[in-house]
Amino acid sequence: MHIKGWALPAALLAVLGLAGCGDLLGSEDRGVDATALINADADEANWITHGRTYSEQRFSPLDQVNAETVGDLGLTWFADMDTARGQEATPLVIDGKLYLTTAWSKVKAFDAATGETLWEYDPEVPGETAVKACCDVVNRGLAAWGDSLFLGTLDGRLVSLDRESGAVNWEKVTVDQAQAYTVTGAPRVIDGKIIIGNGGAEFGVRGYVAAYDASSGDELWRFYTVPEGNEDESSPDYLKAAAATWNSDVLAGSDAIGGGGTVWDSMAYDPDLDLLYIGVGNGSPWNRAYRSPGEDGTGEGDNLYLSSIVAIRPKTGEYVWHYQTTPGETWDYTATQHMILADMEIDGTRRQVIMQAPKNGFFYVLDRATGEFISAESYIPQNWAEGIDENGRPIFNPETRIDETGQPALVMPGPLGGHNWHPMAFHPGEGLVYIPAFEAATVYAPEANWKPDPARGFNVGFDLGAGDLPPDLGFRREVYGSVKGKLMAWDPVAQEERWTVEFAGPWNGGLLATGGGLVFQGNSSSEFAAYDAASGNKVWSFGAQTGIVAPPITYTVDGEQYVAVLAGWGGAYAITADGGLIESQAPVRNISRLLVFKLGGEAELPPEPELASLPLDPPPSRASAETIALGKGKYARYCAVCHAPGAVGSTLLPDLRRSGALGNRQTWQAVVHDGILKDNGMVAFEGSLTKDEIEAIRAYVIQRANEDKAIEGGGQVARR
Repeated sequence: MHIKGWALPAALLAVLGLAGCGDLLGSEDRGVDATALINADADEANWITHGRTYSEQRFSPLDQVNAETVGDLGLTWFADMDTARGQEATPLVIDGKLYLTTAWSKVKAFDAATGETLWEYDPEVPGETAVKACCDVVNRGLAAWGDSLFLGTLDGRLVSLDRESGAVNWEKVTVDQAQAYTVTGAPRVIDGKIIIGNGGAEFGVRGYVAAYDASSGDELWRFYTVPEGNEDESSPDYLKAAAATWNSDVLAGSDAIGGGGTVWDSMAYDPDLDLLYIGVGNGSPWNRAYRSPGEDGTGEGDNLYLSSIVAIRPKTGEYVWHYQTTPGETWDYTATQHMILADMEIDGTRRQVIMQAPKNGFFYVLDRATGEFISAESYIPQNWAEGIDENGRPIFNPETRIDETGQPALVMPGPLGGHNWHPMAFHPGEGLVYIPAFEAATVYAPEANWKPDPARGFNVGFDLGAGDLPPDLGFRREVYGSVKGKLMAWDPVAQEERWTVEFAGPWNGGLLATGGGLVFQGNSSSEFAAYDAASGNKVWSFGAQTGIVAPPITYTVDGEQYVAVLAGWGGAYAITADGGLIESQAPVRNISRLLVFKLGGEAELPPEPELASLPLDPPPSRASAETIALGKGKYARYCAVCHAPGAVGSTLLPDLRRSGALGNRQTWQAVVHDGILKDNGMVAFEGSLTKDEIEAIRAYVIQRANEDKAIEGGGQVARR
């Protein structure tokens, strides 16, 4: 690797009425502690935890930049990143210094006013780890406690860094690295305990969240989100209750699956209730008919605690309550999306609520003390449920329960959801939640005779090639044109949309709301913009030269307000979608930079580089239809997650239709079978694919390249 306190309980803090912002971080000896974190809302200068406060509202009271002054907002400094992959992190700002993570789990520290680089840290994540990541080699941020920063690395380590120098204090492996676990989410800190989850449900792991001692890295507790399948009287009650909702023979059988339920992103904390809220992910595999079959072979059981919000005690990891947004989950409808805590009046009563817009397309409001269901309404069009009943359970549309019918179905939303990981924001003055939403349906088709592959492959139990688009450019553009991205202002009390901004494409950035009456967001059209929080009118924009998916922050240094956002296109949609087919939007590239703005800023970005347009010049397609069909199926399971369904390529990862290895069988085998490019993330598939199957994949890609050469007019779509 390369390197360029004390706490008080919430109730006591409330009684003491702890003072002004200048004292919140305390002395240098104390650093970031429970006092600072619990009172972060009053600390206007800094951004010391992932969502700015434990409530994760992502609202700052700063108002120097407002609707009247935002026209004078200009770039004041920027910093280029050394990783041309998705940038999803929320920076932290502490006492005039800005800290952030980048792709490949690197960390950088800057002077927050001038942009001077203070130090850099590279955990040297092995390149072959990339194959374990479903959705790009991203990282969403840091946690701070005392004088240390805490980072989860893609290969599953938790690292403590000295905040002043970037030197490593300690590191601990938090996962079984022999399995396909990854860590991309930002840790949280509660009273000296570092809380972190993991990802990997698509590859067959068993999800959990764990707490580690901030001073030593020792594991303090571990909370599994799904049963192991062999629970007995000594097992925790919550896991025994969960086991009754699964087919335990499958969980614990000879072909055991992990079950999924990974806690790969969102958390929130209420210090008054002393409850930590975690969002739990999808099942493994997605198809419940394979994951938890009933006697007739169709899916059966709610499969707790998949797709659930779960409240636990941060001191011990004790289960308190749960609410399941999608019982019997089978569409990759995670509940790992951003959760927001707020107090609001509902039906004449002041309620302590937790709010979430998970993938399934419904916006939920729950009582955060008890988990009681309050309300839910669709925030985007969806067809998997006819509504939510009075008990908070969905009324399923039987035609979309593909785990029960065994038949393909077009389902809205698809696996990317109506809202993915991109953080929402809440403006308490407006009473609105701002959602980075989108609409995209997917064809789900059960894969016959599916078996898990513990070594490689997307273990979902569906044919990922079922929705491939035909070689018809007009039809493809029509389909891509139906995919919508939007910024929605949602009234959580009335459960209705207040206003909406439509975007050219989906996968737009996370959000920031401010006391200046503004909402900031980057988008897939390479723009960073500010909107009026009440009306949605765009009041300012900046050409960022790259798609932005990360959320902005704001802070002050010497009384001057700054707005910062980490720019850089990437993530699940970006690496798998053919952005060149959205006619109203140019192909989106990655130019990874931190952009920092202030009133009167006069810095300028360098000229935008041209994006090369590589021609399609494949060898002729001579393989048999049988070979091509075999290659299509294997490509869908083993290649599509990185190289896009239908081999359409993207602007981020190599487009296989344009690969120099496509015309050379030996080179293709050396890459795919032998793994000669493993350090670049392209590992060996020797244990999962035979040489004949690898050759069939090549034949399929050759056929696809020839089809697309005929419709793309000689390579007009920009590619890597």
